[in-house]
Amino acid sequence: MSDLFLLFNHSLTAAQEADARRSLGISRIVTPPSDIQALWMDVPPDIGDLLEYLAPVSAWLSVQARPGDYVLIQGEFGATWLMIQEAFRLGITPVYSTTRREAVEKHLPGGKVALHHTFSHVRYRRYGV
Repeated sequence: MSDLFLLFNHSLTAAQEADARRSLGISRIVTPPSDIQALWMDVPPDIGDLLEYLAPVSAWLSVQARPGDYVLIQGEFGATWLMIQEAFRLGITPVYSTTRREAVEKHLPGGKVALHHTFSHVRYRRYGV
């Protein structure tokens, strides 16, 4: 059985957790320590090189994960791309959650429109496949 490491800005839903266990054969879901989670959730837009910024995230994965494990990677685009590359380097399978989105539009006074989105997990998809 494999572990699923989270580089994700949200908490997993019950459906996401159940699907990870069923479709990926996950035995344990591993959330990052609070300092790693804080780095992942707040990637500064004003820095040019993300490699140094993400070094603690890479170090955490390289120590905790083993080949054959999975890592759910979703977040800031550049950071996501770099960590996908790192996962492949470490022999960890990077995945993301696909969702079905329903949008409800509400027309407001003054020509404004409010949108309400509801997302539901569909499946995990491997990056690069």
